Amino acid sequence: MQTALTKYSSQSVSKLYFIAALGLFAGQILFGIGLGLQYLIGDFLFPAIPFNVARMVHTNLLIVWLLFGFMGAAYYLIPEESETELHSPFLAKLLFWVFLVAGAATILGYLLVPYASLAEMTGNNLLATMGREFLEQPLPTKLGIVVVALGFLFNITMTVLKGRKTAIVLVMLMGLWGLALLFLFSFVNPSNLVRDKMYWWFVVHLWVEGVWELIMASILAFVLIKTTGVDREVIDKWLYMIITFALVTGILGTGHHFFFIGLPGYWQWVGSIFSALEPIPFFMMTLFAFNMVQRRRREHPNQAAVLWAVGTAVMGFLGAGLWGFIHTLSPVNYYTHGTQITAAHGHLAFYGAYVLVVIAIISYAMPILRGREANSESSQNCEMWSFWIMTIGMGIMVLALTGAGILQVWLQRMPTEGAMGFMATQDQLRFFYWVRIFGGVTFLVGQLAYFASFFIGGEHVLREDAAPVVGGGILRRAPARQHRD
Repeated sequence: MQTALTKYSSQSVSKLYFIAALGLFAGQILFGIGLGLQYLIGDFLFPAIPFNVARMVHTNLLIVWLLFGFMGAAYYLIPEESETELHSPFLAKLLFWVFLVAGAATILGYLLVPYASLAEMTGNNLLATMGREFLEQPLPTKLGIVVVALGFLFNITMTVLKGRKTAIVLVMLMGLWGLALLFLFSFVNPSNLVRDKMYWWFVVHLWVEGVWELIMASILAFVLIKTTGVDREVIDKWLYMIITFALVTGILGTGHHFFFIGLPGYWQWVGSIFSALEPIPFFMMTLFAFNMVQRRRREHPNQAAVLWAVGTAVMGFLGAGLWGFIHTLSPVNYYTHGTQITAAHGHLAFYGAYVLVVIAIISYAMPILRGREANSESSQNCEMWSFWIMTIGMGIMVLALTGAGILQVWLQRMPTEGAMGFMATQDQLRFFYWVRIFGGVTFLVGQLAYFASFFIGGEHVLREDAAPVVGGGILRRAPARQHRD
């Protein structure tokens, strides 16, 4: 039986959330590969799992497992940053099981009950909230999410109020409260389609390009402080600059979703200008990460966590910044909106900005929660390989989708006469879709390698005698007290 090396015993609650997050992550990837095959083999898994159901499960699992990751990160870093025990570990555990059971029941509902019947069974006639992408959850599930969010926010806010207030804590708290408050727009479902889409983007865009960025920046800052030993004052200054740019560009950048939904024309200017500025905070995160690693005062034995943290900054800039920028201006978006270019941007942005940062905090925290400062050399090597395999797999998928999107625009959107129909165009994209499947399978191999790293034994670095690290990220064997599985 291994004893956790956390500074505060209540931090161990985060382990439950991390394990659940990784399990749901695996489910998301499996459904994603299934969706990719349905593009090529129309009756694949039909009628057991139709395309619309698989798409719902795939995207909902993405959101839920990232939320589990954010909550686990908060339960781990806030007690340590606040220098106090969590307000109520019991409440944290209770809400975990409520969230997990409710999430599992919702996914089973999607898979086992026709969506229209599910809506009727769950009271959608009382308050119509279902049927919108990413917000398909039945009314009881939405209400359950609100209850869980309120309990979670009460728990961490009370923890912060009785402890130390650091920049990391305050930024994370702002992001988490913003996340919860913006979700309330999911209950707003006006009959006017324009207003409906506007409020829908208040949730979807302002989550991922607004408050989620605050959560990401705080987690990244925490991991870099722990792994580099850089002065907190330096990181705080970077953090304040990043979140300022993220909020300014993210809030007004919502306008790039308002181009063609019936809102006033000035949004084409506002949305284009501020969306074009949205890569700035991500570029700043990249500079921030590399700057912190370069200025580090010590070589932390957990170099895998450092790799995930730096990877977050770089891939976040490429996915959310560069791939977002290439089609954010309204004259370009006119042709690319809703094409596979959008899918390429979405996949790389989520992977770079949020998947990697959650894995970074898990990579840093899990060894400590398992009684060690860092995993063994062989375990970390496997974990680093998993990073590169997943990143290459995602790169293949994104390049395939980008190529498919460009051809789609050329065949379907650009011609003024004789434009090819949607389904006819899809037939021309089959090569790219096969390449996407290859990328997805490669990503799955990387994910399995990451999971395997948890079960690789060897000589783990313990806190009392943390081993120095060779420049390339390979651990030297610590001379004294080791733990062998």
